[in-house]
Amino acid sequence: MFLMLGCALPIYNQYWPLFVLFFYILSPIPYCIARRLVDDTDAMSNACKELAIFLTTGIVVSAFGLPIVFARANLIEWGACALVLTGNTVIFATILGFFLVFGSNDDFSWQQW
Repeated sequence: MFLMLGCALPIYNQYWPLFVLFFYILSPIPYCIARRLVDDTDAMSNACKELAIFLTTGIVVSAFGLPIVFARANLIEWGACALVLTGNTVIFATILGFFLVFGSNDDFSWQQW
């Protein structure tokens, strides 16, 4: 919602912040791939997970940096940048919550809800 407000409000009316959607899509991919490839008995599994977390961190930092770069380049207004950064915080907290709830153990069942 904040991302759409930062783009579509009449005082901003610029759709450059929608490029952040690519980061929303890309952010969980390295960790999901690492979870599928990692065997818990393998010594390299820890390095693979750490690389995936490093890449995910780079994607998240880029998602926060892109609106700031757009605002500094006068492509978007600073108010739109603040709305996009607020939206980033909400989306990435939601993605983190999803992985904490559903990604921690394999014996999770929908019957618990």
